[in-house]
Amino acid sequence: MTYPALNGSSRWVISSWDELLGFEQDDIGQAWSAMVSSCARPLTVFAAHCPQIRALSIAEPADQRRWLQTHLQPYRIENTTGETRGLLTSYYEPSFTGQRRQNGAYQWPLYAPPAGFNAKAGWYSRQEADSYQSAQMALAGKALAWFDNPIDPLILQVQGSGQVQITEADGRITNARLAFAGTNQKPYQSVSKWLAANTSLRNYSWPAIKQWAQSAAQPQVQQMLWSNPRLVFFREEDVPATGEGPRGAQGVPLTAGRSIAVDPGSIPYGAPVWLLSQGADNLNRLVVAQDTGSAIRGAVRADFYAGSGDAAGVYANRIKQPLWLWVLWPKNSPVPH
Repeated sequence: MTYPALNGSSRWVISSWDELLGFEQDDIGQAWSAMVSSCARPLTVFAAHCPQIRALSIAEPADQRRWLQTHLQPYRIENTTGETRGLLTSYYEPSFTGQRRQNGAYQWPLYAPPAGFNAKAGWYSRQEADSYQSAQMALAGKALAWFDNPIDPLILQVQGSGQVQITEADGRITNARLAFAGTNQKPYQSVSKWLAANTSLRNYSWPAIKQWAQSAAQPQVQQMLWSNPRLVFFREEDVPATGEGPRGAQGVPLTAGRSIAVDPGSIPYGAPVWLLSQGADNLNRLVVAQDTGSAIRGAVRADFYAGSGDAAGVYANRIKQPLWLWVLWPKNSPVPH
């Protein structure tokens, strides 16, 4: 049986557990913590199951797998024309150093939302924010940290969050998480398109772009930055001693290797999902839909959260490969549409 889902951008097709290749081999226990996290803000249809989900957090993987098969029904995700193959990319939480004050080489800021900011109304483009006096006045005193190059804050804006080791004005070192707090509602444009059209650079990894920016003329670097009109604003949070990930759009911490960003018009936040992808890394595993992103649109589309730090960044930059998805939905519960 086939069901329309949420806003009609996808269809859910009732499936058998046999379709979930690798399900018997996956270490379900690694995903269970992500399911427990989602129970802090559960979907209505999952709320009644959350006591059992929490209780099973110390169970054997076989018992967790049995619970899933007893209580949930797989639905294959496809687009409205029946296409089941989509795209998997990956993202991560970068880690950088910065200063609390603008000083010396530290001339590149990340901001909290400006004065009078209305997330729904939008705001100035990146170029306008750098050029208009009214924009600069609204940003006065809103810098959370300053960086010694323009690429680190750009990476943080693309990824949506990051950890920053900040040198305070009195010399103390603090560790902060800069978490997503809104955008100017302008469309995201990859700077690689501008680099391809205006430079000889053909390696668009972040290290290569950073190296190019170090030697390029300042006006050219500025034009590259302005080619992406989207600005992301942040709020500052403490980095938990437990090492938990940043909070995704669901409002719960992300779990490295087990959280994905999705189009909420196709898959609701908090739903467990079976992910199958082949390419730079072959992935057959249980994940949970806990986040979204401006580029994550479409029925069979996901962004795989790789974790924090440089190694996660290297991994995330490799992933762009085919994808198939199955939502695991409570039995005898209506499919959202």
